[in-house]
Amino acid sequence: MRLTDYTDYTLRVLMFCAMHPERSITIAELADSHAVSKNHLMKIVNDLARQGLLQTTRGRGGGLRLLKPAAEIRIGDVVRQSETDFRLVECFDPNHNACTLTANCQLKQVFKTALNSYLAELDKVTLADIASPLRAQPQAVAAQFNVVSMHKITRNPLG
Repeated sequence: MRLTDYTDYTLRVLMFCAMHPERSITIAELADSHAVSKNHLMKIVNDLARQGLLQTTRGRGGGLRLLKPAAEIRIGDVVRQSETDFRLVECFDPNHNACTLTANCQLKQVFKTALNSYLAELDKVTLADIASPLRAQPQAVAAQFNVVSMHKITRNPLG
């Protein structure tokens, strides 16, 4: 199963917020970080705010942050809310099913079971499981190393 870009970006927005719980995140920051248009992200953020997952503040100094703790946001719920079509095959939609094999076919049930298993697996995972807050490197550890260049790090003889 392939998720839509909308769901992909929805998960990225939530993960980014979960990684930076200490501050508000701006749409511009998200757009730059993920190379996604601000307009597209605004739609996603508005949907997440309507679902009660994000708090948004307009104006100078505004931004967005998680409204719920990351541990309370199940990935399965997010995917269900952001995906628009779980019809894996034509026969999932009785209004548009023109398959002549439907009466004797068991494939629909196989796909239905697989989809339910997929979503059940996502339900076991929370946002906290996949996106931990970023932590600054402890000064004690950082003092043990000198950055000579972007590609070479040496041990600090004084540390």
